Amino acid sequence: MVLSGVSKYLKGLTRYLSLSVRAALVVALIGLVSCGKSPDKQNIVEDNLVAYPGRTFSYKAKFCDNQPRQLKAAQALGLSAPPRNRAEAQKMYRQLQPVRTSDNYIIDSLTHSVPYLVPAAARELNIIGEGFADILQRNGLPHYRFRVSSILRTQEDIRLLQKSGNINAVSTSCHCYGTTFDITYTHFDKVTATRDYMTQDNLKLVLGQVLLNEQRAGRIYVKYEWQQACFHITCRP
Repeated sequence: MVLSGVSKYLKGLTRYLSLSVRAALVVALIGLVSCGKSPDKQNIVEDNLVAYPGRTFSYKAKFCDNQPRQLKAAQALGLSAPPRNRAEAQKMYRQLQPVRTSDNYIIDSLTHSVPYLVPAAARELNIIGEGFADILQRNGLPHYRFRVSSILRTQEDIRLLQKSGNINAVSTSCHCYGTTFDITYTHFDKVTATRDYMTQDNLKLVLGQVLLNEQRAGRIYVKYEWQQACFHITCRP
């Protein structure tokens, strides 16, 4: 209706305006009409934002279990000797079990590690995944999955990481014993098909709360690695 009115109005000006001027006037009037009816997209997005009501805390202060402490636990619980390469790791089926993407977490595209853990560490990863999903569900929040970015590293993987300039790739890495995995806190994948969403920082808080619970229960050591943007986790014996 509005556009037909605009058209009738312009007919009266046809004999006085050039074609280009008339076209410009039509565009301008249509723009004014559309602006008055368009929804505010920013408000729609903010209306769909939901949050975990848990209290924030210092990740750096709480997750400060250093390399010597984690290495001691890894050597006590994990493999007797780090595998030399991936072929050797794949043959350790009696000591290691494969770790696969689940309903609660995603195994990322691993470039410098392989998806194997000792059974105790594999169970702990599942516990963390279930705890993460449980907090979201109990608070009526959408279901997300976190991403595991590094798992078992062979001696060959360590050498390649060192060549790439990774300062955390030490020769005596906890990752070599099948007890240790990294969870990134910068990438989460939404599973539920709803319009509600959570911010990355708020999902990080949910994950941090789960890790804090497990740490307090004496089941894991955690190091907050801000340069690598991950939680470095070792299962305790």
